[in-house]
Amino acid sequence: MTSSLFSRPAWAGILGCAAVLATLPILNLAFAPDHVLHVSSYTVALVGKFMCYAMAALALDLVWGYTGILSLGHGVFFALGGYAHGMYLMRAIGKDGVYQSALPDFMVFLDWKEYPWYWSFTDHYWYALALVVLVPGALAFVFGYFAFRSRIKGVYFSIITQAMTFAFMLLFFRNNTGFGGNNGFTDFKRIAGFTITAPGTKAALYLVTLAALLGALLLCRWIVTSKLGRVLQAVRDAESRLMFIGYNPLWFKLFVWTLSAVLCGIAGALYVPQVGIINPSEMSPGNSIEMVIWAAVGGRGSLIGPIIGAFSVNGLKSWFTAAFPDLWLYALGLLFILVTLFMPQGVLGLVAKLRSKEAA
Repeated sequence: MTSSLFSRPAWAGILGCAAVLATLPILNLAFAPDHVLHVSSYTVALVGKFMCYAMAALALDLVWGYTGILSLGHGVFFALGGYAHGMYLMRAIGKDGVYQSALPDFMVFLDWKEYPWYWSFTDHYWYALALVVLVPGALAFVFGYFAFRSRIKGVYFSIITQAMTFAFMLLFFRNNTGFGGNNGFTDFKRIAGFTITAPGTKAALYLVTLAALLGALLLCRWIVTSKLGRVLQAVRDAESRLMFIGYNPLWFKLFVWTLSAVLCGIAGALYVPQVGIINPSEMSPGNSIEMVIWAAVGGRGSLIGPIIGAFSVNGLKSWFTAAFPDLWLYALGLLFILVTLFMPQGVLGLVAKLRSKEAA
């Protein structure tokens, strides 16, 4: 499946899709709302959100598809990146909040008198961007070190990752943690000095997200096609044999696990200013399971498959929740069962199988 990703037709398809995606904010800005070529702001924001999800699915595929580590807790890395960026966005509101205070509205409402120590320097954009990388990366490194050193793998590792994200969700729901409780962060005004709701700012955020997604795809491609990538696939397929010939899987697994968390955190940071809110529900175990479904539907172990899965499943979700809001979770569960039974290699695997039959 990897070879099809890097064939010339595949690259042409990737570049073509990227060009089409890049034109959407241009059409939004260039044409009036009543023009036939106009793309609505809602569509631009929706596709921007899908690209953030696609980046998270790509990060998950790096550890699940190529290293065999099934994580059911990547939602926590996505949310932590969003919260790290959100802290800056909340401070950038200044005194334009409801209470016209230098503190965020939720802190004023809860009778906070000053920022807690961990909010220090978050009014500097460079520091917030550093937190976007460091916070998910540090959590993943510490968690992964103890888990991999203890040789926890398989379903046991999946269970403790889900326990981790559930614990963080409960923690962030508390009002005394200083992260807005169940309401989280919202009502953003500015980013890097620009009005966050301005069409030009939204277009810039969209294009940055597209560039980040393409950059993440190229980075992951470079990794999985290198010698490092072959070792990672050996960890997935025959870890005991790899140890027998002298490799220590701990550091390879820890590297890819930490990198995956960082990519997920960057996706979450790009998600927050485009959606306009971040709250603990992003850490719910269900969100992490959805990421797994995106990768499975598209085709794990292919890099491009999870991106396709993220767009297709979330597009279906947007339509389904509007038409049949009470039935989406049932449809999602059914989709996962059908894919597992009839398309174990996902959409890309099905396409490859049909092509091989035609060739035969």
